[in-house]
Amino acid sequence: MGCYWAVHLLSIDLGNACPYDARSDIINPRQTYYMYENAKNSANADGLRIAIAVSLYHEQITLAMRDAAIEQFAVAGGLEDDLCVVMVPGAFELTAAANAMAKRDDIDAVVALGCIISGQTKHDQYIANAVAQGLTMITVQTGVPIAFGVLTCDSLEQAKARAGGDKGNKGAEAMAAAIKTVRAIESSSTQLTGGG
Repeated sequence: MGCYWAVHLLSIDLGNACPYDARSDIINPRQTYYMYENAKNSANADGLRIAIAVSLYHEQITLAMRDAAIEQFAVAGGLEDDLCVVMVPGAFELTAAANAMAKRDDIDAVVALGCIISGQTKHDQYIANAVAQGLTMITVQTGVPIAFGVLTCDSLEQAKARAGGDKGNKGAEAMAAAIKTVRAIESSSTQLTGGG
């Protein structure tokens, strides 16, 4: 049910550029598979301009994520001049920076990087929820993909493991997700409208 709901929302935003046919409530599996395979294999940043919004709270974590995101962009064929990096004080401020970047005509996607660690109160839950909802709303309102690279961990050790430790680096993963999402949207528009 969740998958159909997500595709249904996509069809509203993209009109005919989606495998969902709103007139008949049928998803074309061939086109859906094509879009999935293309997104899975399309981490090509050549010609893309991407903004990275980085929270400085827990900066030993977030700067490692930023560096991995920048490296991932370069590995994917992106040029350093095509990156725009914005530093903000904390995770809550990521939404303001991401919103400003998403509204620029020269930005294809935004990568939001932050680290929220549980404390003795519920403050972390409120911040994480507000950031997730805020970034989602920006994507919905602007159509610009926002990659969610905000760690929500119980401890600093868990965060370190996900910022270059044994669990990988979520900064690099978020950058790859942003690139692949832009390419998937481009591909779906081209394939389903009969373009080049």
